[in-house]
Amino acid sequence: MESWVRKISLHEPSLKDNTGDADRLANALKRDLKTDNPVEIDLQLIRQLPEFIRRWSHQLRCVIFKDRGKYVLAGISDGEGIRPIAGIAVDLGTSRVVVRLINLETNETLAESAFDNPQAAIGPDILVRIHHADTPSGLEELSDLIVRELNRTIKHLCQQGEMETTDIYLIVVSGNTAMTHLFLKLNPHWIIREPYIPAANRLPLIKAAELGISINSTGRLMAFPNIGSYFGGDLISGVLYSGIHLQEETSIMVDVGTNAEVVLGNRHWLIACAGAAGPALEGGVTRMGMMAGAGVIDRVTIDPETHDFQIHTIEEKPPVGICGSGLIDLAANLFSTQMLDIRGKFVASNCGNRLIEKNGIDYLVIVPETESATGKALTISQPDIESLIRSKAAMFSILETISTTVGINLDTLSRFYVAGTFGSFINPASAITIGMLPDLPIESYQPLGNSSLGGATLALTKPSCIDDIDKIRGKITYLELNVNQDFMNRFSAAKFLPHTDPSRFPSVPPR
Repeated sequence: MESWVRKISLHEPSLKDNTGDADRLANALKRDLKTDNPVEIDLQLIRQLPEFIRRWSHQLRCVIFKDRGKYVLAGISDGEGIRPIAGIAVDLGTSRVVVRLINLETNETLAESAFDNPQAAIGPDILVRIHHADTPSGLEELSDLIVRELNRTIKHLCQQGEMETTDIYLIVVSGNTAMTHLFLKLNPHWIIREPYIPAANRLPLIKAAELGISINSTGRLMAFPNIGSYFGGDLISGVLYSGIHLQEETSIMVDVGTNAEVVLGNRHWLIACAGAAGPALEGGVTRMGMMAGAGVIDRVTIDPETHDFQIHTIEEKPPVGICGSGLIDLAANLFSTQMLDIRGKFVASNCGNRLIEKNGIDYLVIVPETESATGKALTISQPDIESLIRSKAAMFSILETISTTVGINLDTLSRFYVAGTFGSFINPASAITIGMLPDLPIESYQPLGNSSLGGATLALTKPSCIDDIDKIRGKITYLELNVNQDFMNRFSAAKFLPHTDPSRFPSVPPR
């Protein structure tokens, strides 16, 4: 199958063939699909079939989707008509939601948009939102915030694509376990309480109208399944998009957001884990840190002789702050120019007049107030650097722990996929310099971009991927780091630049 849209020509009924309309259509679809699996047609569509079949002279375009071994009819349209048949892929992020409109017949992307997650008004992090879900009407409020903004965005995308919202029949949503629960109004209470059990890991195909989503009234929604509370559908979607599960050779995929989530494996096996390695990179710790956006510093270089700073901002706007890639570049250059020592401490003699002290804390001026869009100097403090070092130490320790668990050395990997915004902007050489990523050839690092959205898109445009999703779930073994003593030992050793054992980073000049 190359498309979820199937063109079906039905034989006209006769006195010798009085098979019911729904049965005739189901049988025709099974023949077209070359399957013995059942085809499910719900009551709402059965009510519409007699009129539509005859109005369209028995020529139909049928939108189907596979769900747990059966095919579900998500809608029908005129077989000779010109109305488009579309689907929506959604990356349901904690901070940002990305929505892509796709022509299901041609698999062409028609439009794309994004919006800040409106649940941030309730709380910036998942824990606050889950606690809010325990209050009266709290869960409904959190879901409604997403649904309202999603409907607004879908309408806007349809206007761009010159179509109606009723031309959309399928939605695929990829999000972490908590975000999926809050979106679908599933009780998230036990996700954050031992033994950390989701309401469900795998969900049936849902009628989008039941959630209040404004698409075709018979349209369906699929949410990517989870592995558990801390390994969500967005990671399964990422694995699907990366193709690790199809490769003979062993590769690794990293997605850094609020947590660092890692998958290692090949077509025969997959192992995964997650750990807190992202907050300092997302602006959760560093005072001038923020998500990528206009005016945010994404690249930094420092002249080794003069220590002059060269700063690049997104859209080349006046600087307002720094994102994760810029922060990693900054730390790498500070270390390379000996403005930081191996402990991550500022070296006053090399920092010159950029180093200032406030209330007993050292700050390094990155952008003076005269060049800053905020009217205030952009600075990084000694505690900020220490926070970054803890994050990079956690990242490298996660990678070492998961690889040694299966007896693999990181330096033997030929592909290292880096997903998300982190992967799109990060300079691997800088991450290697501070000991955040292993010292592999630069060409082995491959950015994936938004792998969560990419996987959701594949589910809409490549029907065979639906079977792959369950295969991926079945292959994954989850490694729990919270009780892993090896991880804690490695974490302590990695809290230096680049590491207490510099032989692990041969490309980084010794200090």
